[in-house]
Amino acid sequence: MSVIYDKASIDDVDELVLLRTAYLTDDFGELSDDDRASVKRELPPYLQRHLDRDLSIHIAWDERIVSCAWLLLVEKPPSPRFPHGRTGVLFNVYTAPDHRHQGLASGVMQRLLDEARAMELDVVELHATDDGYPLYCKLGFADDSSTHKPMRLVLR
Repeated sequence: MSVIYDKASIDDVDELVLLRTAYLTDDFGELSDDDRASVKRELPPYLQRHLDRDLSIHIAWDERIVSCAWLLLVEKPPSPRFPHGRTGVLFNVYTAPDHRHQGLASGVMQRLLDEARAMELDVVELHATDDGYPLYCKLGFADDSSTHKPMRLVLR
């Protein structure tokens, strides 16, 4: 196997849509036709607007993209938790099933975290799946000990 690590470019949009759909299927179970169509329709323009601006995607490829990790830069007002206000939200860490357990997710994550350090982000946040949790701990992530409870309001 001759895997190459790189950053995704706009030329990779079609493959990134496929990987995002596969990730969402793994995470949520089989997607409805409407959800699948929505991702296919909405993700390419999102990537056009954000890739290499406030979104960085690191990939591993071997004839196709087989692993990826996405980092969204979020700028917040400074606080004790974010002294410079620059944070990263890590998501969509995914490796194709036929390439799992070969260290690819670790490889893309290491490169992504090196970039986060070079960008001088205060913190990188993520929501870990049970499968990803051991990898994130190995890379230095720790459970968030905030006294605030995560909440959300679904508007759609």
